[in-house]
Amino acid sequence: MKELKIMDCTLRDGANVVGKGFDADLTRMMLEGLIESNIKTIEYGNCLGLGAYEADHSIAPLTDLEYLELAQPYLNQAEIGMFMGAKNTTAGNIELAARYGLNFLRIGANAGDGECAKEGIRLVKKNGMVCRYSLMKAYILPPDELAREAKMLEACGLDEITIMDSAGTMTPDEVSEYVDQMSAAVQIPIAFHGHNNLGLSVANALAAQKAGATVFDTGLLGMARSAGNCATELAVAAFQRKNMMHDVRLYQLLTFIEDKLAPAMEKYNYRASVSPLDLIYGMAGCHSSFAGRFEQIAKEKGVPLYPLIVKVSAIDRKNPSEELIRKIADGLK
Repeated sequence: MKELKIMDCTLRDGANVVGKGFDADLTRMMLEGLIESNIKTIEYGNCLGLGAYEADHSIAPLTDLEYLELAQPYLNQAEIGMFMGAKNTTAGNIELAARYGLNFLRIGANAGDGECAKEGIRLVKKNGMVCRYSLMKAYILPPDELAREAKMLEACGLDEITIMDSAGTMTPDEVSEYVDQMSAAVQIPIAFHGHNNLGLSVANALAAQKAGATVFDTGLLGMARSAGNCATELAVAAFQRKNMMHDVRLYQLLTFIEDKLAPAMEKYNYRASVSPLDLIYGMAGCHSSFAGRFEQIAKEKGVPLYPLIVKVSAIDRKNPSEELIRKIADGLK
């Protein structure tokens, strides 16, 4: 099976929930939380991308230069890059990103407008960076036309291409068809970026993987524009439930969310629709009526709650006894 990868977009698309970008403290917190959880492909910066602060009056808490300087201590720990609208793919913007050591730039344009990005792709590659590309509003073209556009962009030197469900309108069968046709047209990795307007973002990510996609755009707590992106933690849990993506440290990610990120987002009145604990119940197949028993024993024994629930449920999901929970808890000490 091909290696699967999360492209965490919280620090770019997710910043729409607070304005046009996150401040320095939240940016550092999330970079560190993601890296420590072994999620190491990260898109960050201004919501509208590199160059948008000046060109599009997209005024974030930090300028592009300040975001670039902030990321310097983390560049040797992860693949860190920025989004860039096709109209902002100037030599100056691209050279700035290269000078500050970004791993990648991801150029974005609406499906059907790829011609305007060809020179930008070549410039990114000329400057020694990985070039990704987002086919925004991918659903406005039928699958065969989108696949032909992807093939044309691949010929410019592109390293990876993203099918972006910008309105969250696609269904799993549609996602499968788009990825399937694109897989037949290009050799480069295919990514999928799903919004959650129909509540199908996780199902769509799973369908994309089954059809051949290997990279999945997500946002912590589901943070992104409109109804949000596929939540990073939900995507990882769903893939691990299917026995994939075990390189991500899910328990560490959930602890980071519960202890640091969720409290930090309270001042913005933002909270996830699924809590880390409820996610664990779903992943483990554990009925929440057993919550009190698990929480009491975890506290009494001084062991982490999440793996206790998962390990016990792997043995008995019907009616886990106090004796079984205590026995597994002793093994976790």
